[in-house]
Amino acid sequence: MKLIQRLLMLFALALLTPLAALALDGRALLEKVDRNLEPESYEMTRKLINEEPNGKRKEFILYSVKKGRDKVAALFLAPASDKGRSTLRQGDNMWLYIPNVGKPVRITSLQSVTGGVFNNADILRVDYTEEYDVTAASEAGESYLLELKAKTGAVAYDRLKLTVDRKTVLPTRIEAYAASGLLVKTLYFKDIKDFGGGIRRPATVETDSPLYKGYKSVMLYAAVKKREVPDEVFTLNFMSRLEELRK
Repeated sequence: MKLIQRLLMLFALALLTPLAALALDGRALLEKVDRNLEPESYEMTRKLINEEPNGKRKEFILYSVKKGRDKVAALFLAPASDKGRSTLRQGDNMWLYIPNVGKPVRITSLQSVTGGVFNNADILRVDYTEEYDVTAASEAGESYLLELKAKTGAVAYDRLKLTVDRKTVLPTRIEAYAASGLLVKTLYFKDIKDFGGGIRRPATVETDSPLYKGYKSVMLYAAVKKREVPDEVFTLNFMSRLEELRK
């Protein structure tokens, strides 16, 4: 009888193990987070707001397009002093185009074209699955917890800790760490909005950093929609012509 009970227990465990593994498939979960945040190819309009401890505030409006998992371009629409500037990202490579300079210049992921807490990697975000491997996945109440490790040293953050809402499979909080283990910043995802076309995602992303006490940056998403964009758009020669996409 004891032998039969033991065999039945082992059989039950064998059945449950694949289900548990499937439920905590970190890679599949991260891919779902990527697609729930944004279509693989899209166009969007955002407002970026930088707030300083003294109350000073600066706002930018950006029009952005993305193709695939690692090509992003953005055009500044406002303020007037930045209008016409554009940025381009191809994988780990980034450039900034300034009209009166006329030639794109290289920029890095840790710099910020807007001067706030958001860096260029945040503003020109590619898929998380493109830059990170999942090292741990677990469940905690109404959330999934994912720990990510950068695939290369070119990535802005060495490690990320994602808190993902189990119901929406959207991030609610991301902690970004340097290779030293220092917390670089925390991003907060808020205000779920239906943008149409099956896109339902946070309309507000806020960030703060222990490295910039009292400073805060916010992204407000006004429009996000699927769009197929030609490869030509994601080239240095097209950076001065991004406005053509809005006509």
